[in-house]
Amino acid sequence: MKTFAKIIAAATFAIAAIGFATPSQAGFFNTFTPKAKLTATISLSQQTMTVEARDKRGNLHTATWTVSTGKQGFETPTGKWRAKRLSEDHKSRKYNDAPMPHSVFFLGGYAIHGTTALGKLGQPASHGCVRLAPENAETFFELVEAYGKWNTRIVVTD
Repeated sequence: MKTFAKIIAAATFAIAAIGFATPSQAGFFNTFTPKAKLTATISLSQQTMTVEARDKRGNLHTATWTVSTGKQGFETPTGKWRAKRLSEDHKSRKYNDAPMPHSVFFLGGYAIHGTTALGKLGQPASHGCVRLAPENAETFFELVEAYGKWNTRIVVTD
């Protein structure tokens, strides 16, 4: 029996030395907790974006912000996507270097980003992007950075 205990102790030491962990050391039961996720749901009819952030413990945190989406002829597409690319200080090549601070791209050139046209928030006014007040765009950008693009879902509804 002493030999068996020595073998187990040596194996445990060897496993720890090369970077493996036992299920209890690795947080085996953590695999049963929900994953952190971030969802932004944009309502075209209400001109709002509701952000739902679910932490690793499963707690849900929400915020709803007023937005401007695409005006007639430049409609914001509906659907579901993951965040594709982040650009903190983006300028639009298509629209005369128009500033698009804190851009979170979700489909081609479509992004959620900040705007200085605060008087237009709450009504369709963009060329298809989702515009937010600068502080909300910065907050959303930082959330996407923290949660990761893969864990960020963007949903645009009628």
